[in-house]
Amino acid sequence: MEQRLAAIMAADMAGYSRLMEIDEAGTLARLKTHRIELIDPAIAKNKGRIIKTTGDGMLVEFLSVSDAVKCAVEIQQRMKRRNSDVPQDRRIEFRIGINLGDIIFDDQDIFGDGVNIASRIEQLADVGGVCITAAVATQIVDRLEVAIEDLGEKTLKNISRPVHLFRVGLEALPGQLDDLDAKRSVGKPSIVVLPFINMSGDPDQEFFADGLTEDIITELSRRHELFVISRNSSFVYKNQAVNAREVAEKLGTQYLVEGSVRKIGDRVRVTVQLIDAVNDAHIWADKYDRKLDDIFAIQDEVTGAIVATLPGRVEAAQRDRLERTKPANMAAYECALAAKVLHHRSTALDNQQAQLLIDRSVMLDAGYAHAHAWRACILGQAWVNGWCEDKDAVWNEIVAALDRALALDDNDADVHRILAAVNVNNNNLTTARYHQERALSLNPNYDLVVVQQGELLTWLGRPEEGLEWIRRAMRLNPHHPERFWSHLGKSHFAAHQYVEAIEAFMHLSVMDYVQHAFVAACYGWLGDEIAAAGHLEKVRALAPHFDVDDFLATMHYAQESDAQHLRDGLAKAEESRRTSPSKAI
Repeated sequence: MEQRLAAIMAADMAGYSRLMEIDEAGTLARLKTHRIELIDPAIAKNKGRIIKTTGDGMLVEFLSVSDAVKCAVEIQQRMKRRNSDVPQDRRIEFRIGINLGDIIFDDQDIFGDGVNIASRIEQLADVGGVCITAAVATQIVDRLEVAIEDLGEKTLKNISRPVHLFRVGLEALPGQLDDLDAKRSVGKPSIVVLPFINMSGDPDQEFFADGLTEDIITELSRRHELFVISRNSSFVYKNQAVNAREVAEKLGTQYLVEGSVRKIGDRVRVTVQLIDAVNDAHIWADKYDRKLDDIFAIQDEVTGAIVATLPGRVEAAQRDRLERTKPANMAAYECALAAKVLHHRSTALDNQQAQLLIDRSVMLDAGYAHAHAWRACILGQAWVNGWCEDKDAVWNEIVAALDRALALDDNDADVHRILAAVNVNNNNLTTARYHQERALSLNPNYDLVVVQQGELLTWLGRPEEGLEWIRRAMRLNPHHPERFWSHLGKSHFAAHQYVEAIEAFMHLSVMDYVQHAFVAACYGWLGDEIAAAGHLEKVRALAPHFDVDDFLATMHYAQESDAQHLRDGLAKAEESRRTSPSKAI
């Protein structure tokens, strides 16, 4: 046996038995996910060593008291963010206790008074909180910027002497939180949604106008690239004649959303407009006419349409402003925005420039989760397309950027969307599905998240469902990126709908060799030998070293039958190419 001084962290899940009774499989799956993605990485980062695990808890050894407390605070802060949109009765939350004392190590287990005290004080910690002994508090009081609250001496079960305990505050110290929020919002476009005006002459419609306004504020707040003024601030202006520029100055916002609701017979009309108050310009306006069958369904539909359109209009306005001003020292948000624009152009040169800009964004604001996520996305584009010399090194950068983004903000839909995409490319569809569902729950009206749901379902062998999601994304954003047509075509092909697949691919202004390969396989299955041969010739021209096995290795089908379906279609096209004179398409 070995005896040494160590900091011991005891962690235990609160309400484990109750959650297991409600949903055993779901609870275990979520607990495993939290371990893999949050808890174990935090322990490793802070140089901890897991000594012992139980079904719902663990004992971890740290050589440094500071590392133990930093690890505990990080776990609890991230769990709090992760639980922010989870119903109270479904949350997985932990209690954590930390003690410093002599520990006896024997055969991969630990014993002793120091371990017993850590386990006992963990039970006294708040749910989602951290409790420490005086020995720990003495070590960190001048080293870590955390608040410590004296709980006094407590009597612990089976411990003969009272133990002096302290609570660790998880909030930032006074002044830190304001500084952090200000730093993260640098350059972000700020927006206020003013209360929609009830123009129906019907007081009963007032609830609809107010509900619509509140829903729009709530949904826009999901978009982490926007700074949205709270309901309490915006409703100060209810039933008041307002001057857009004056409101913007008082609230410190650049953009205003105004709207009205009018009941006309059995129909309701909602109008909305987006105003750039700084430049006194109308950016966008629209109206929605709906039959008054279900007022709540109308409210949901109109809310979805508005919040799906507004961020894109704001981003376009910001992009235009950047192109006009071209500032020498852009803020973090502006660098990220410019990088995203370049990324969407999908060329090697634009990708290089996008990397420079997104790196600058991260340098300007190391705590900007959205920028870290997009850095992973931009590097991922280079990785997928082979626009990098060392793919292994770039992959490691992608993983590190996503880990950082997730640690900073677990509630950014883009973070989980990109994590899902990266895991799909790594053929880890189970993890991809978790992140995709989380992205959807965080922002169900984000067209990039919705279209990716369609992609993932297609890879999982459910293309008919995938088609519905992709079409929904197209409806959410009528000005969607051209690549949505490619996703639609691939889903139609997987559903054996070859004519519809070809029609979708034909919407593309330019097709790459992958898209030509799918069209060739479609014509192969349709028995059109000339068209199949022609598109396969295009594949060979664009990718001279094209190999079917290598091509199929870049696909992510969960079912071998789906991969074989594509292989057979290409084989039919290849047979047509050998037996028929090729013709350019």
